[in-house]
Amino acid sequence: MADARMSIHPTAIIEAGAELGADVEIGSFCHVSAGARLHDGVVLKNHVVISGATEIGARTIVHPFAALGGAPQHLGYKGEDTKLIIGADNIIREHATMNLGTVAGGGVTRVGARGFFMIGVHVAHDCKIGDNVIFANNAAVAGHVEVGDGVFIGALCGVHQQCRIGSFSYVGGCAAVVSDVIPYASAIGNHAGLAGLNIIGLKRRGIPRAVIHDLRNAYKMLFSDVDTFKERYGRVREQYSDCPEVMRIVDFIGSDAPRSLMTPRR
Repeated sequence: MADARMSIHPTAIIEAGAELGADVEIGSFCHVSAGARLHDGVVLKNHVVISGATEIGARTIVHPFAALGGAPQHLGYKGEDTKLIIGADNIIREHATMNLGTVAGGGVTRVGARGFFMIGVHVAHDCKIGDNVIFANNAAVAGHVEVGDGVFIGALCGVHQQCRIGSFSYVGGCAAVVSDVIPYASAIGNHAGLAGLNIIGLKRRGIPRAVIHDLRNAYKMLFSDVDTFKERYGRVREQYSDCPEVMRIVDFIGSDAPRSLMTPRR
């Protein structure tokens, strides 16, 4: 679709069928596939490759040599019509890669809004990434990973297939994550283990002191050495039923998931 307000460099290749919104800017030597859709105000700096059925939300900025919508790194993928859907107002830096979904994984890789994906970040097939996340340089999440809202993943971190990273948690640099991280937690090490709550992140987001106090107490109860985990879990569920933040952790733990739960190191 042509629009007088677009700015498209003459060296860019826009395949017939690509949908471009108003005020889109496409720099030199970019390639946009026929199945792509760029919403209003999207900026592709230069040397950006948008492949397959990739949708990019409004005002997202993509820096040089990023490759979005490439085929899944999965031997079972046979060229099926799958998608990558990226939300609005993201910043995607150089050499970042985000892949299409697979049929077996639901067919869609989803990335939320207002994320900051630094140099060399990788988001694999069928991932579900929340809003307001930060992935530092070369952080990589494997297939079917779920990352909640407000998560910070440190540089050179690797997350195993099918892991869940709970909302507003922090994963330290160079961590190898092979189990589920509860919401609001701080996970560090290789392999990563729970190191407490993400107190700095909670304060930065304006979480009230009383709520942080409840989260601290619930965390201590859950991971103490008293009684069984099932019993401690039940007490937390009952005692903090009126605290949505604690119940976010309770619901996270109680849901059916393919990976084990990350716990503190003993």
